[in-house]
Amino acid sequence: MTAIEGSTVRDPGVLRAAMVRALCDQDAILSESVAAAFAAVPRHRFAPDAPLELAYDLHSTVPVKKDEHGLDTSVMSAAHLQAVMLEQADIEPGMKVLEIGSNGYNAALIQELVGSDGTVTTVDIDRDVVDRARLCLDDAGYGQVKTVLADGEAGVPDEAPYDRIIVTAAAWDIPPSWISELAEKGRLVVPLTVRGTTRSIAFDRDGDGLVSRSYRMARFVPMQGEGAAKERKALLRDGVALQTDDARVHLNAEALNHALDTPRLESWSGAAYDLPDELELYLTLRLPSPARLHASKAVVESGLVEAAAVLGVPALVSEDSIAYRTRRENGETGGFESGVVAHGPQAEVLADQYLALLRRWAQDYRRRGAATIRYVPGPAPSPLPQDTVLKRHGTVAASWH
Repeated sequence: MTAIEGSTVRDPGVLRAAMVRALCDQDAILSESVAAAFAAVPRHRFAPDAPLELAYDLHSTVPVKKDEHGLDTSVMSAAHLQAVMLEQADIEPGMKVLEIGSNGYNAALIQELVGSDGTVTTVDIDRDVVDRARLCLDDAGYGQVKTVLADGEAGVPDEAPYDRIIVTAAAWDIPPSWISELAEKGRLVVPLTVRGTTRSIAFDRDGDGLVSRSYRMARFVPMQGEGAAKERKALLRDGVALQTDDARVHLNAEALNHALDTPRLESWSGAAYDLPDELELYLTLRLPSPARLHASKAVVESGLVEAAAVLGVPALVSEDSIAYRTRRENGETGGFESGVVAHGPQAEVLADQYLALLRRWAQDYRRRGAATIRYVPGPAPSPLPQDTVLKRHGTVAASWH
């Protein structure tokens, strides 16, 4: 939890003002309009069961609903992330906006941004979530926001076209409705998951497709319903798993688990390790046979797997070998140097492939916003081009410049 100045004060107005100042200081809020929206909406009214300190914490989510296993199926997103996405959306007064995934608070912020001449529709697949959002919106004075119970995969066609569509759950794909319901110059802001990593991408409509204007780190609960992700996970051993959504990547759990018992090969790139979120995106989309390696803290503490795997790290896999990114301190590369840990009979081959990508990124693309991401709906070309990921309704293609 990230505390804000005055967090011990019990006055919601004081906490809200401190939150806005902190969001501005951290460059989550960049515009006067978004700052005014956060200052106006009483966030705690949308989290009546949460402590005030949690409701106004910058980086904490507030649980809304859990499943039978105790996992969150709906949350009020962290204020920092909501601010980032609203800045990406660049909402103007009078616009018509669709929010996919309801919690009430974000819709209220959007209503502040569009003003009395604009309209906001928020849709969710879960009746409990919609009913709660409706109750909170009415209680906080935002009765003009329209709430809809439906699967967000289809959007809300009756109110289309929209100037902006904002998605507040991690989406594995972009259904045709989200593009067709956008105005000709509309913008879609969506936390899009590609090969296990998620970015909030601001897409501008580009004819029948979409082209990115910006992208930022994001973590969201996954989309439910027709748009739910279809991923494969291979448990190698207790506390170690590989995950992929690429049908072309074969995960031989037994052989890859055996590889981890072979001596590790450590290789160092001589290149700077920096901007890990940008590097991760590059590796995720450029590795030829990618998966995501996850390991528990206990496994990391045992020394079997590096710490990067606790939150998931891009891995390159073959039938019987695996390679993944690591780092070490090195003043000659500006603080840290990127490297590779590899296991298995093909460890050297995989490590060389991985190292080449680490060096290329550090030499040519080590900066913010170097990638342009396009979404092209419809059947995929054959063969699938490099840096192109096949989805259910189309393809995601990335280029670096």
